Amino acid sequence: MELCIERIDSWLVDIPTIRPHKLSMATMGCQTLTLVRLTCADGLVGWGEATTIGGLSYGPESPEGIKSAIDCYLAPLVATMNAHVKGNSFAKSALETAFLDAQGKRLGLPVSTLLGGALSDSLPVLWTLASGDTQKDIAEGQTLLAEGRHRAFKLKIGARPLAEDLRHTAAIKRALGPDVSIRVDVNQAWDAGTAVRGMAALQDIGIDLVEQPVALWDRAALTRLSRRFTLPILADEAVADAHDGYALAAGGFTGAYALKIAKAGGPAQALKLAQVAQAAGVALYGGTMLEGTLGTVASLHAWSTLKLDWGSEMFGPLLLKDDVVTAPLRFADGQVSLPSGPGLGIDIDEDKLRFYRRK
Repeated sequence: MELCIERIDSWLVDIPTIRPHKLSMATMGCQTLTLVRLTCADGLVGWGEATTIGGLSYGPESPEGIKSAIDCYLAPLVATMNAHVKGNSFAKSALETAFLDAQGKRLGLPVSTLLGGALSDSLPVLWTLASGDTQKDIAEGQTLLAEGRHRAFKLKIGARPLAEDLRHTAAIKRALGPDVSIRVDVNQAWDAGTAVRGMAALQDIGIDLVEQPVALWDRAALTRLSRRFTLPILADEAVADAHDGYALAAGGFTGAYALKIAKAGGPAQALKLAQVAQAAGVALYGGTMLEGTLGTVASLHAWSTLKLDWGSEMFGPLLLKDDVVTAPLRFADGQVSLPSGPGLGIDIDEDKLRFYRRK
């Protein structure tokens, strides 16, 4: 069944975070979601979300730029946007998500079925400790372990000198215990030499995974590090789509790829990267851009069709003080549940959308 699209609307939605979220390139106190509503001629509606981190300090697409690209360029070409518009993967992801949501509702099927079929109705999910304060991070981790909400954690490092980051990481690892999986995300902050020293120390500390220690363009260093240490490397910013995944694997990289629908241009596009990784023997991880519930659910539908060797980090809604959906996702026992129902399986709270959208 074809969708007859009548109009596409978009909004910027600003929602505060529960605490400052410190990365190597920015500290977030508010998250901006770019939301898209695709309306069909018969009134059927599909929703999508594009969300980035820290504005232009993270990457080339800002929330304002994403909205402009959707309104001015992509909406009129939505059926052929990948052929006629270069880049703008975040904006394209929002539109592909909205299309899949509408198509799923039209057919009475969940998006996961459109993408190949869910292997499970829940997925493992970790929590990122990123307050920037060692004792606060330890207390936060211990509380979440006691509550049973999460069993694995990621630390954001790279903003401070290496020695300080290593002390911070070692203290948290000791405090949370040997049975708790701890990973770190450097967000491209190290040069190749620092990365060698950092990887060696993190391996000794007992860290399980190191995400993107060097700049996205330095694939040679990323590959050397992946082959030098037994501590696995997770490629994130260095691998956006299937073409990146092929080039990195062909160059000898061993480790894992962080899948993100926004980087790839949508849920279906992210699965093309997953297929390349599986063919090359590269492990998979379900990554987040700290989306709200809408973007998180779109990712979960895609990730549910895969075997995620390293689980996922789809905790974005938990970092927000509020959201614009009628019912929150369920997080418990280290898992997040996949919504049931046609399309994405979630509904938008129009009153909250009006309240939080940027005027």
